[in-house]
Amino acid sequence: MNPETLLMRQVNPSFIQNGRVTSQAFRPTPKDNSQLSVYNGDLIAPENSWRHFTLNPSCRSSGVMAVSESECTEQAVPVVEDAITFPEHAYLDFSNMDKKEIERKAKVLASKAHDRNWLYQA
Repeated sequence: MNPETLLMRQVNPSFIQNGRVTSQAFRPTPKDNSQLSVYNGDLIAPENSWRHFTLNPSCRSSGVMAVSESECTEQAVPVVEDAITFPEHAYLDFSNMDKKEIERKAKVLASKAHDRNWLYQA
């Protein structure tokens, strides 16, 4: 992984309001254990990541947005490669942050992703 590596996030349809992706797409939920799953863009293309994700009938995605490794580093959000889950898996580690800090950083990351626009839309 390098600073330009895109970390692709599947966007649940409920995370889109008035045509805009909310910061919720880049904020871990309690079930995430402070680890926000992403796909390593060096290892998989956006459409293929969407197909992989939506093979599971319980997983819904309107498409793929991304932040770069360097954008995460700028926000002091560690990126962890996790090939154990599946080869292209990584996560953004929010575990050492309080709720307000997570929300603030998620807003910045969502803004960066929005500026980049969709990498793939279903």
